Amino acid sequence: MSDQTSDVPVLELRHLSKNFGGLKATRDVSFRIMGGDRKAIIGPNGAGKTTLFNLITGIYPVSSGEILLFGKDVTKWQSHQRTATGMARTFQVTSLFPKLTVIDNVLLAIEGLRPTKFVMWRFQSSYKDVYDKAHRLLEQAAFLDRKDVEVRNLSHGEQRQLEIVLGLASDPKILLLDEPAAGLSSGESTEMAHFLNKLDPKLAILLIEHDMDVVFDVCADISVLHFGQLIESGTPEQIKNSQRVQEIYLGTG
Repeated sequence: MSDQTSDVPVLELRHLSKNFGGLKATRDVSFRIMGGDRKAIIGPNGAGKTTLFNLITGIYPVSSGEILLFGKDVTKWQSHQRTATGMARTFQVTSLFPKLTVIDNVLLAIEGLRPTKFVMWRFQSSYKDVYDKAHRLLEQAAFLDRKDVEVRNLSHGEQRQLEIVLGLASDPKILLLDEPAAGLSSGESTEMAHFLNKLDPKLAILLIEHDMDVVFDVCADISVLHFGQLIESGTPEQIKNSQRVQEIYLGTG
């Protein structure tokens, strides 16, 4: 991929809408994310957050509007084409191999993106670049000390973190996180926020999340989605103090 200039958004949505029959799941959604931005989309269940992610990643076709990655119109591109351009996504439900080790899961994630066939029992030296990259990803995420642990022996919080590491295998410039703190305890959520804050500061992150502590700790910009529309955007402090958000989302009105 060519170097991205700082004035070109990593991701830009222009008047994005999605209809399912008579249901308007997202309506006229527009925003832009620059390199290194940390942005959250929050909103009650049914607000359209996951639908929005599915539009951005190419799982759903759009009804109207445009999606731009690094200034390129990718509205009609397939998911794998967007991944190759520099986008990665995690999902609410983990998709790890529990009986394999941490390092084996990372190796498979890296090899899954390559055209060559990976044979687990061949000498490590045959895939030196793959092993080097796996070690680098685990080291950057402070996970290297657990590389030989079977995934089923990790805590739920550690498994969620590992899934993000797998998302980084494609060297994305923007990472979409679908409720990374889902099902985590309070302590694990705090660890998740620390983990996300340690990721490469040049990596743009867009997340949807119900755990407001994680949102406020990680993101500098928050947008509120309600019935498919963005009704408010601002800093964590602005969102905390918004009467409208408190009434619609936080339930304190």
